[in-house]
Amino acid sequence: MESNLQQVIRNLLVSYETVGGLNNTDGLNLPSTRAIESICEDLLQLLFPGFHDEEPIHGNCLTQLTESRVTSLSARLEDQICRSLRTTQPDCPLSLAREVLGEFLASLPATRELLSTDIEAAYEGDPAALSSEEIVLSYPFVETIAIQRCAHLLYKAGVPLLPRMMTEWAHARSGIDIHPGARIGNHFFIDHGTGVVIGETCHIGAHVKLYHGVTLGARSFQKDAEGKLVKGGKRHPNVEDWVTIYPNSTVLGGETVIGERSTIGANVFLMHSVPAQSLVYYEETQLKVLSKRHVPAAVAELEWVI
Repeated sequence: MESNLQQVIRNLLVSYETVGGLNNTDGLNLPSTRAIESICEDLLQLLFPGFHDEEPIHGNCLTQLTESRVTSLSARLEDQICRSLRTTQPDCPLSLAREVLGEFLASLPATRELLSTDIEAAYEGDPAALSSEEIVLSYPFVETIAIQRCAHLLYKAGVPLLPRMMTEWAHARSGIDIHPGARIGNHFFIDHGTGVVIGETCHIGAHVKLYHGVTLGARSFQKDAEGKLVKGGKRHPNVEDWVTIYPNSTVLGGETVIGERSTIGANVFLMHSVPAQSLVYYEETQLKVLSKRHVPAAVAELEWVI
């Protein structure tokens, strides 16, 4: 067994020398995925005190607990911001990371106000929701949008890597994939949530409701003379105020605009703009419902094939 392990070690070392792109030895001090997990958990505790704690929080302890949490988060997040900035600016001073951190922390109360509108939208938009506590504790979109709104602050500040790592942490937990670059207005609600994808350059207005399986994506990707993808540019649609998009619909393209108060029905594939107050849906031209008691034998056999 010992000889087998030594051979495995030698093979791995050879792989480290020959296979590029997977190593970061003697390289940049990159942000840590484990540190980001802890930071995201702590952010949720700060944003929703008492909802992400094993023990109840008493009001007379809240000041001391908040001071402790902000101090701990500040030190760890400053380090991760600094690591992230230095991936593109090797000589980036620590003072810049502290400036970004200060603005981020100062924005947390406003972020909580936005999140309160999201919870309100969920309560008003879902007849199954019986209380705001139920929504915070059990609706997957709450954690996702909370982390995305925090990550968006860092994205706007020009911090690389870190915002995407944060939203991917939330994506792994909820199945909802929202890029940190997406701009999302107040009173946002994703019902059920699984399989939702929202791209980087998507602009979403206020009072927008999405259902599971919705994709707000890119229509195509430009390439340069060498055939490589051109990065950046407006690639994802705009969704204006009071729009509802039902399950498994796909809206693509940076020039696509869904006008305010429009409704996109289920299973729609859309690559062009629609004006305000539009209703977009597919007619069921092929759907048939037959009585199994009177269906022809040849058709009945299809039941077993499917």
